[in-house]
Amino acid sequence: MSLAAVFQETLNVTLPIFAMVFLGLVLKRLRWLDQGFVTTASMLVFRATLPALIFLSIVEADLAATLDPRWLGFFALATLGSFLLAWGWARLRVPRAERGVYVQGAFRGNCGIVGLALAAGLYGDYGLSAGGLLLGVVILTYNALSVLALARYQPQAATDWRSLAGQILRNPLILAVAAAVPVAALDLTLPTWLATSGHYFASLTLPLALLCIGATLSLSAARGPEGRLALGASLMKMVTLPALATAAAWLVGFRGRELGVLFAFFASPTAAASFVMVKAMGGNATLAANIVALSTLLASLTVTLGVFGLRAAGLI
Repeated sequence: MSLAAVFQETLNVTLPIFAMVFLGLVLKRLRWLDQGFVTTASMLVFRATLPALIFLSIVEADLAATLDPRWLGFFALATLGSFLLAWGWARLRVPRAERGVYVQGAFRGNCGIVGLALAAGLYGDYGLSAGGLLLGVVILTYNALSVLALARYQPQAATDWRSLAGQILRNPLILAVAAAVPVAALDLTLPTWLATSGHYFASLTLPLALLCIGATLSLSAARGPEGRLALGASLMKMVTLPALATAAAWLVGFRGRELGVLFAFFASPTAAASFVMVKAMGGNATLAANIVALSTLLASLTVTLGVFGLRAAGLI
């Protein structure tokens, strides 16, 4: 296959995702979407449609092909390594008061929406089911490490670890994975009417979530005194860490679909949830918003080039 054909295939995967994001931005500017819609739709996605999508993708998957403890363990270790690298860099180059916000923005990706959408675009049902299993690891590691970084540099924030553990265990995405794995392992079949209705409902997830990301994206947020720090964190999130983590995955032997899904998750822009956590813990919410905005804007370029490069090299 020629490089031009590979690039065209890459655009077919990445452009629909980022087109929906920028459509959300345009619709917000036209005032067709308001904050009330974004709040309600985001809650619907998080609490209902995304768990339904994850549940169905795992139930209908071949667990023998997707449930790989070595693969899941590598992702957890790579996440920890990314976190430690971002923290080490922050200690050298970032003012102490902003380090927690910088670290969280530099390592915490929007895997639940963008990562899952990329995995599905690359590998269809396999991408959804494998990505759904990875989300269980994502939720546990991202939340625990984010609180650790923020609590270290926001001493006025009281960290209730028991409450945090309860929130993680009650997370709808964790519950969806926990419910789906035994159903898939026992090879149980859902009634046709229930599966069909579930797919109708779950199909709302990605377009609705991507529109909401676009509607919350603020181009003006990327300006201001924190712009340089935000750019540094965004470049680490979108260039440095995905490149290092993907290279490490290749070195330990992951290829094809496994490597492709890992890259989709590593290369996701900073999660909007990072802004919410920073605000709740009394950190610099403006810097957090800047990182989310800049990393999302960069993603349309870095993800496309990353997928193209990996495909051109025959690695995914």
